[in-house]
Amino acid sequence: MDKKHKKIALLFEARNYWDRLSSFRQTRNRCKRYCYGDQWSDRIMVDGQMMREEHYIRSQGSEPLKNNLIRRLVKQVLGLYRSQAKPQNTSALLDAVRKENCADELDTRMLEEFLISGLAVQRKTGGCRNGRIGCWTDNVPPDHFFVNSDISDCRGWDVECIGEIHDMRFDAVCEAFAHSGEDVRHLAAVYSAADYRDRVRVLLEEWGQPHGASDFFFPASLGLCRVVEVWHRVRRPGFLCHDRSGGHLRWVDALSAEAGVEASSDMMWTVTDEWHYTYLSPFGDVLSEGVSPYQHGSHPYVFKAYPFIDGEIHSFVADVIDQQRYTNRLITLYDWVMRSSAKGVLLVPEESIPDGYTLADVADEWARFNGVIAVKTRNGAAMPQQISANAVNIGINELLQTQLGFMEDISGVTGALQGKSSKVGISGTLYEQQTHNATLSQLDLLDSFRQFITDGVRKDMSNIEQFMLGKTDLSLHCANV
Repeated sequence: MDKKHKKIALLFEARNYWDRLSSFRQTRNRCKRYCYGDQWSDRIMVDGQMMREEHYIRSQGSEPLKNNLIRRLVKQVLGLYRSQAKPQNTSALLDAVRKENCADELDTRMLEEFLISGLAVQRKTGGCRNGRIGCWTDNVPPDHFFVNSDISDCRGWDVECIGEIHDMRFDAVCEAFAHSGEDVRHLAAVYSAADYRDRVRVLLEEWGQPHGASDFFFPASLGLCRVVEVWHRVRRPGFLCHDRSGGHLRWVDALSAEAGVEASSDMMWTVTDEWHYTYLSPFGDVLSEGVSPYQHGSHPYVFKAYPFIDGEIHSFVADVIDQQRYTNRLITLYDWVMRSSAKGVLLVPEESIPDGYTLADVADEWARFNGVIAVKTRNGAAMPQQISANAVNIGINELLQTQLGFMEDISGVTGALQGKSSKVGISGTLYEQQTHNATLSQLDLLDSFRQFITDGVRKDMSNIEQFMLGKTDLSLHCANV
């Protein structure tokens, strides 16, 4: 590790791409809150002040109620994915690797993330882990992921820069990047907590950045160290050469060709792509760098954004949040109407209160199952009576049913797909067709996710050939983080 080597420009390029995904992260966190039941936390303006919706509702004397329909829809799609037949791999070794990684569970949790945020990201690596050489798959939290912001290809073929941020314990950082005691001391100085925030401020000032630093530079916990992993595409000129002795094509770097290879009809000038990795501290220190050690020559990430039209992401959950909000409002309104209706109110004319009794005494005696109240009747005096009134029907039930229907129509998860009983008179064939049609409504989403799985399997196969069949020098592998 070069103690003086820094790449500040690359660090801020990665920070720029990460910041440009801030609106996506905010939307994702909102969708996650709604999916898992926190559905009254949106902030609203009331009399010039911002407050959470639940606080405003309680200040009005009501209770914010909810009926989490989104979670039910998500679970239904996850169940549909698990129930469908999984394709059998032709490679026994690939099956073993997927089993070792608990791939079915990983993929299902990744699909859940895909439904919530619209973005699925996995990292495919190879090397030594837990004392074993193998190929490994990890789900990457979208909050830690970044990619160059000008991509528009739904296949991800136009990626120029990609990476993630890692929050690691200091001993894990030393294990990954230190090769001597001096390296450990240098890392301890880099990640010193004493003046960490001041050094971030100075770095931002040097690069003309506002003092309000983004979370990019700070780990989630003070006890962790942030490491920025960046992969970027480098284009290098060279020659595609026909090796007559071996009967195959090989690529020769332009500098090498100019130094010792004469141009001939067997050489064609070209430009090739090469992926480089760099691990950085939050201050631009290069912890490790090099050319992609993978046989496939690319970065270790597989990602799928949905639907990614004009580079935009729109998740399954985001489509039904408005219906969930309106349903919650109707339920809360219904509860308020019922609570504000008269239920067992005792009407006691003052002139009918017996001598020596108070209203509290009358109420207490009225509530007893064998209570007796002595009343002196007077001409024209009304007797005590109990009043109970039903809530006025203002159409809440009809509106609620309409919203539930909208939620099924928009999500595509209809009653047939949820396994609800069919209406009387509907034939089994028609109900089966309805179930099939409901499945078709999720086909685009699920097939898009399956393409993500297929892309990952391709990298798995390459890594298996490289790391498990003895076709690589593991010492060339980059830091295992």
